[in-house]
Amino acid sequence: MSLLAIAAGALIQMSAPDPVPAAVPAPAPEPAPPDSSALLEQFTAAGGETIESMTDYYQRMTVPVTIEGEGPFRFMIDTGAQATVVTRGLSDRLGLKFLGKANVVGMASIQQVDLVELDGLEFAARTFDNLHVPLLEAQHIGADGILGLDSLQNLRVLIDFRKGTIAVDDAEALGGNRGYEIVVRARRKLGRLIIADARLDGVRTAVVIDTGAQGNLGNLALQKELRAKKLEKVRATDVHGIDIVGNLDFVDHLKIDEFQLNNLPVAFADGPAFAALDLDEKPALILGMRDLRLFDRVAIDFESRTVLFDMPRDVSGYGAGVRTRYSATRLPGS
Repeated sequence: MSLLAIAAGALIQMSAPDPVPAAVPAPAPEPAPPDSSALLEQFTAAGGETIESMTDYYQRMTVPVTIEGEGPFRFMIDTGAQATVVTRGLSDRLGLKFLGKANVVGMASIQQVDLVELDGLEFAARTFDNLHVPLLEAQHIGADGILGLDSLQNLRVLIDFRKGTIAVDDAEALGGNRGYEIVVRARRKLGRLIIADARLDGVRTAVVIDTGAQGNLGNLALQKELRAKKLEKVRATDVHGIDIVGNLDFVDHLKIDEFQLNNLPVAFADGPAFAALDLDEKPALILGMRDLRLFDRVAIDFESRTVLFDMPRDVSGYGAGVRTRYSATRLPGS
């Protein structure tokens, strides 16, 4: 069978750091990350700060941040990552303090990585200090760093696919629940929001909304319940550069509350990320950006533990990729 390339989300789970040794050799220097300032637009005020976003190689949304006044640097907002991350090259450039080691769980692997202290992280009019952040290699994350859940708790992440923007602020500053047809309650697990009562072709499935993933990944428990066929082998690379290979199939319907996604591509594989969330034995799905882009807007509200969906309005000329009691369809370019 052919081997297709798909992007993988981070879904980073971090264990407690090991103690710092008495003497720690300095890590080998890595070239500084390229200057990103030419790629970034200025912040604009819009009821909170709306940040003009870029779509990187894996179609993941990034925002400009500064660190102790330096930058801006491109950081990806990843609702599947427990910890904020910086690249080794950026850490060397900023001279961040080494704290020890920590285990980081990616989609395909668990690796021990260096841990550093990060102060003065600024984005969306907020400053974060005393963050303990793992170091990853730039070529494996596609950005200068990742904004994880330790930076996003008590905030709302609003992705506006019509405008190509991300906004990060409290819910009221971003318009509350006005304009959203669907508001879905979720439970919290290790900081992540998990929609517990979704139905995938009638199978009750836990769904994790992961803005760091391009495609959709189901575990083997879900594959077994669906009796999914093995159509194509697909390969994804996790944040450590380790490959995970799964079986690609198309499921007819994903139903969440009042809406339904149709003809959904899902790669099935098991990895340590599912086990870290206690989602390895029951059907579970990581829902990535490819199908989130079917909506006009998606808001992930960590304060109220809700996920909000703004249904697409322009239905002319496109197939029925989304169905609800409202008019909706697949968006162009998806």
